Amino acid sequence: MKNTFLTFERYITGFSLFVACVMLAIAAALGMFQIITRFVLESPAEWTEVLIRFSLIWMVFMGIPYAFRQGAMVSVDVLYRWSNAHVKRMLDWMVALASLLLIAVIIFVGWDYAVRGKVQSVIGLENVSMFWAYLAMPVGGVFAAIGIIGNLVDPKRLELDTAQ
Repeated sequence: MKNTFLTFERYITGFSLFVACVMLAIAAALGMFQIITRFVLESPAEWTEVLIRFSLIWMVFMGIPYAFRQGAMVSVDVLYRWSNAHVKRMLDWMVALASLLLIAVIIFVGWDYAVRGKVQSVIGLENVSMFWAYLAMPVGGVFAAIGIIGNLVDPKRLELDTAQ
């Protein structure tokens, strides 16, 4: 069961990291397109700013699961280094539960924003609903929760390995 969940989590976290990378590439490409249209062609494309903002929002929320999985988001380094194995495991559980509580709030509030944003259109892209921008919060939150549980089941502490 543990190995099945960790395999599932590895695919989910890898997919979320891939989406985050794609969103970063889209933001960079749109930024270059905006520079060319604004300063070279002197005819700015207003819609690129909105899409850059959306892609950066999606990049952040889809990149968070990977950071949680690597143990790089929330840590109590000093306590963790000074503690025995039992206290370390208790700290892992406390950090995971606090993180899951925060993510649950993000999922709940994000879904509420997304549902309320259905009637709101995006400035510069009048045919697109704000639902798609706000949807990044609950989707990223679900992926992050899976990463948090994965890190609890199979802890990784990469920030402790590289700390001086």
